[in-house]
Amino acid sequence: MNIDRAVLMFAGFVVLLGITLSFTVHPWWIALSAFAGLNMIQAGITGFCPAAMIFRALGVRPGNAFK
Repeated sequence: MNIDRAVLMFAGFVVLLGITLSFTVHPWWIALSAFAGLNMIQAGITGFCPAAMIFRALGVRPGNAFK
């Protein structure tokens, strides 16, 4: 697995977690999904992704998007 796939899987997990928590715990958990979506847009525009930096520090091999 490379960083690109790890970031996409992590973002998908956070979105699904936010939706699940908003249905089961409290509606404001949808803000977690909104945060993940805004972070994905920001990473697409600027190329800066904190999750990619964390995965790189953990030793995940680089991909094409986050070098």
